[in-house]
Amino acid sequence: MDAFQQTMKEQEKSAATRAKYVHDVRNFFTYLGESKIVTKEIVIHYKQHLAERYAKTSANSMLAALNYFFSVVGWLDCKVRAFKIQRETFRAKERNLTKNEYFRLLEAAKRQKNERLYLLMQTICSTGIRVSELQFITVEALKTRQAVVSLKGKTRIVLLPQKLCKELSKYVKKRGIVRGSIFITRSGRSMDRSNILHEMKALCAAADVERKKVFPHNLRHLFAVTFYQKEQDLCHLADILGHSNINTTRIYTLISCEEQEKRLEQLGLVS
Repeated sequence: MDAFQQTMKEQEKSAATRAKYVHDVRNFFTYLGESKIVTKEIVIHYKQHLAERYAKTSANSMLAALNYFFSVVGWLDCKVRAFKIQRETFRAKERNLTKNEYFRLLEAAKRQKNERLYLLMQTICSTGIRVSELQFITVEALKTRQAVVSLKGKTRIVLLPQKLCKELSKYVKKRGIVRGSIFITRSGRSMDRSNILHEMKALCAAADVERKKVFPHNLRHLFAVTFYQKEQDLCHLADILGHSNINTTRIYTLISCEEQEKRLEQLGLVS
């Protein structure tokens, strides 16, 4: 396991990914119990064990970790296929954060005098960045209106809207932030997902927005949906979001079930 973790570090996998992979691999060995032999047949049985207890997407995530481990240690014959999952053709309406709801969240943050969250939400929603990429929104980036995002061996430029830069410049001047990341805690550390999620959930009642719709990634989703509806350019959107596989970007182009039904009715193919 030590060698496995070292390999992941050398391949520049994030700390969160390393922790998850180690956890998933250890779960497999816990399932084995006292058995000392790993065979393809045993792994297939484990795959079925996961299918009975988890959603297929979760099971596939665990199998991906296990298959990666087998690749590292050279047990290639033990690797198994992921479960096939039918691609969704529409997105459930109850999961979508609308633009109107987004602006209500902003107003709630402003009323509660949470300027940091007010600007943070606008930063994610106007650029489409991931929460993990907020650390690259720095004082230095405001000067060029470009943030250099470098994670997992990949680097890309994120353009910052001029209006956003003006608001962030006022904020850093007021807070006395002269260099480095803009969105930081009192101790000076970059805000993480749990910090942001907790603060966003606290806005729900005041904004009259359902709690299940409110989480940081839905701001990135709203950006992607809004951009695609306006530009209809999937390849450009993939570049902006930092996707290496355009199939990942397709998730953000799914319309709601209600919209799908409306379009089908408009085909006029029923006599």
